[in-house]
Amino acid sequence: QVQLVESGGGLVQSGGSLRLSCAVSGLAFNRCTMRWYRRTPGKEREFVAAITGSGISTSYAASVKGRFTITRDNAKSTVYLQMSNLKLEDTAVYYCRADVDGREYWGQGTQVTVSS
Repeated sequence: QVQLVESGGGLVQSGGSLRLSCAVSGLAFNRCTMRWYRRTPGKEREFVAAITGSGISTSYAASVKGRFTITRDNAKSTVYLQMSNLKLEDTAVYYCRADVDGREYWGQGTQVTVSS
């Protein structure tokens, strides 16, 4: 059974930091390209960051580049999103996604709320 479980969300003040985690089971994690997305009410789900299976290549949305860092630990089958200098507009539900063998799998999401 495939499971992606996000954690680490919460309430943080503007300018603060949070680290999200996504633990994956039931997949060959080191072959998965992992992505983080986010969604705010009334908006489409937005791409945030991606990392290849080896961890060598990463990409970011322009809105988070320089503030967010995606990493992974293949030994723990976990992907992380370190978020720094958080802004009010980063408030959203954050989801991780695993892409492997032409299929995609989603986690249930974790809420991040940035307050002024």
